[in-house]
Parts: sequence; structure tokens; C-alpha cells
Amino acid sequence: MRGKQYHRQLKLTAPWENDAGYWRKLKTNRNHTKIIAQPGIVMKVLRRKRIVLFIAYFLLLVLTMLNLANYKWTKVPQQCNHQMRSASYQGRSDIRFLYKPYLAKKRQLVYVLTTWRSGSSFFGELFNQHPEVFFLYEPMWHIWQKLYPGDAVSLQGAARDMLSSLYRCDLSVFQLYNSPGGKNFTSLGLFGASLNKVVCSYPLCSAYRKEVVGMVDDKVCKKCPPQSLRLLEEECLKYSTIVIKGVRILDVNVLAPLMEDPSLDVKVVHLVRDPRAVANSRIKSRHGLIRENLQVVRSRDPKLRRIPFVDPNHKANKKDGSDYHSIGAMEVICERTSRTLRTALNPPSWLKGKYMAVRYEDLVENPVKILRNIYRFANLTTNHDIESFALNMTSGSSSSSKPFIVSSRNATQAASAWRTVLSIQQIKQVEDYCHHSMSVLGYDRVRTAGEAKDLTKSLLTVSKL
Repeated sequence: MRGKQYHRQLKLTAPWENDAGYWRKLKTNRNHTKIIAQPGIVMKVLRRKRIVLFIAYFLLLVLTMLNLANYKWTKVPQQCNHQMRSASYQGRSDIRFLYKPYLAKKRQLVYVLTTWRSGSSFFGELFNQHPEVFFLYEPMWHIWQKLYPGDAVSLQGAARDMLSSLYRCDLSVFQLYNSPGGKNFTSLGLFGASLNKVVCSYPLCSAYRKEVVGMVDDKVCKKCPPQSLRLLEEECLKYSTIVIKGVRILDVNVLAPLMEDPSLDVKVVHLVRDPRAVANSRIKSRHGLIRENLQVVRSRDPKLRRIPFVDPNHKANKKDGSDYHSIGAMEVICERTSRTLRTALNPPSWLKGKYMAVRYEDLVENPVKILRNIYRFANLTTNHDIESFALNMTSGSSSSSKPFIVSSRNATQAASAWRTVLSIQQIKQVEDYCHHSMSVLGYDRVRTAGEAKDLTKSLLTVSKL
């Protein structure tokens, strides 16, 4: 009896009963021993691991390629649906893209294509005054200043790239042309900022209201607080129309990539003026255009042999050098204008319905009618205040002697001032450079000095455009 009880005690205190993991450990140890004892199993396991690693690497490679393809796809404007075409482009690195409201309607973008001394400051002011327009005045000036003394033609690509950014309200491009080590670029650092209605008006500045038509005082605007480009970008995004006026795009064909871009709706208003009047104004303002004249003249074809028209009775003086560059620049300007006109006469698909030529002489002769035509082309509405502004600016009694200043003047008289100022030699030189564009735009040539000075005879005919 005692033996049986003792046996039961031994049975209750057995190690394999107290340790619940004993058999599991024993089984595991046996398995390890079995694997080590059989190297074929080890190789089989290693082969399986190698296959798993290869599949994982292949999947990682596929995912990487898909991600790169998706990145490239988002960079190229797609035409899958209306929403994709209407969305304004923003860089993927710009986190602000995530918070920008969707625009149901694509912005109307307008570029005023013109050249120096064509009445473009006044023409641009017609857009600057419109309450629905975000206007920029000569932004490519910064490129020419930073990359001086680069010639005009070689800077065309950089100017187009800047336009591509500005039309998307990406103003950070100005930082690329800021002085090394200079302060951060601000709203007042823009060329012409002190005359810009957006920069000088609420909410960026309390001096003016954008909806109130009228010139701003640059002395007042210069006292406005400088705002960051970020705030100016946010203001830009509020407008349905962006207009940029520039004289540094010399040929409409340079703009072809922008006008073919389905994410942009770019139209071109080509402001032209009698080349002889342009040359006369360039001579008059030669001291303010020294750098620009040199950059344009550098673009002339060096292989061409030029025979200048020389007056044998004229004594050379110091100003003849600057006059030479002023008129010499007309060769490049008119040659590039001719390229634009040839394209406009036989427009490719990207230009059809998106190009409008405006003669300065027609604008100052009938400002209200031409203004309405321009606004209709740009999908803008006019009002009495803007029409009165245009009428008053072209029918003043004075003729300003200061270049680059927009003021009320007798614009019709100013348009024909060249006829009594330029010598017949200068007239002939310009006509020789610009005969093709003059023929297309409807500007008659003169035969004698007397014909030029006879203001009763009009030299305007019907344009072929």
C-alpha cells in the first residue's frame, strides 16, 4: 500500500509533467539535429530563400518603374478629360498645389507682342486698369539685365520659359535672376512695380483699389510695404485673366510651345507701329535704350554687307554713334517682325483664332472702337470708365518729352512726328530694313523729303492681315 502511494508521488513529480515545454524543446532539438545531419534540406531552404528574395527584388523594380512612369505622365499635360485640361499646372514639389481650389474655368492668358517705342506702355495700361486682369509689365527685363551682354536672339528661350512659369502664377522664377547674395525678391522688386495696379492696390497695399480706374502715382506706390512673392502668387491665382506685355520676344514663333500647350490658353495681341516712327522714338530715347540697342544689334547677321545711307553734307558728331545703333536695331526688329507676319498670313493650327494685330495709329485715331475689339478678343468686358480713360489718354493737348512715361497727350500728332524730324537718309535706311513689314501692315514708303513732310497726305493704307 505504501509502495503504491510512493509510486503515485513519484509519478506526480515527474519532470516531463512539471515542465510543459519539455517535449517541445526535445522535438525542436531533434529537428535541428536532423537538418544538420541532412545537408540536402539546408540547400533546399536556401534555394527557397533565394527565390523569395528574387521575387521581392523583381516586384520592387516593377513598382519603381511604375512610379517613374506615373511621374512622367503627370509632367506632360494630358487630355483625358476636361478636368485635367482645366487644372492649372503646378510642380509636384509645391505643397501649395494640394490646397489650391479647383478652377472650373481655364484662365485666359494674353501676351502683348510688340517692340520698344511702339506705344506699348500706353497699350499695356489699358489692361493694367481692368479690374479683372493680373498685369505684368516687362518681366523679361530681369533676364536681359542679368544675362547682359547676351544678344537678343539667344535670350528668346529663357524669355519663353519665364512666361511659362508666370502664366501659371509661379513667380519664383524671378529669384533665378536676383543678384547673388541679394535680399529675397519682393513685390516691389518687379520691373515697373510702382505703376502696377495689383501691387499698389488692396490687399497688397492700401493706397489704391484695383476696381477704380485711374493712373497710380509711382511715388505713392514706392511707399507700399514690400510683399513676398508667395503673397503675390496667391493674388495672381484670384484673377481669371493674366496679361503680360513685353518687347523682348521678337517673333511669335518663339511662343509656339506655349500656345500648343493644352493646359494653357494663350492669345497674342500684336501691337505694331510705323517703323519710321519707332526709329524716331528710339533716337529720341537713345540714352535709355543703350544696353537694349547693343543687345539687339549684336543679333544682326555678320555676313550681310550693309551700305549705310550717308548724307554728304552732314558732319559727323558724337550722337551719330547712338543714332546708328538706334536705327541699326531696326534691321533685327523688322526682320523678326516679318517672320511673325508671314506666320500670321498663313497661320498654323496653334495660331488660328489666337492672334490679333493692332496698329497703334488706328488705336489713337479711334480708341474706343479698337479698345472694344481688343477686349472682345481677350474675353474681357469694357465699361464707361475704361473707355473714358482711353479717350482722355489719347486726346490730350500736350506732347510729353519724357520717354517711358504714360500721360495724356495728342497721340495722333505724336504718331506722325517722325515725318518732320527724321532726315530723308534715315527714312530711307529704315524703309530698306522694314519694307516687307511695312507692305503687309499698310505703311506707304515716301519718295522725297517733301512728301514725308506733307502731313496732309496719309501714309496709311489697308493692312493685309
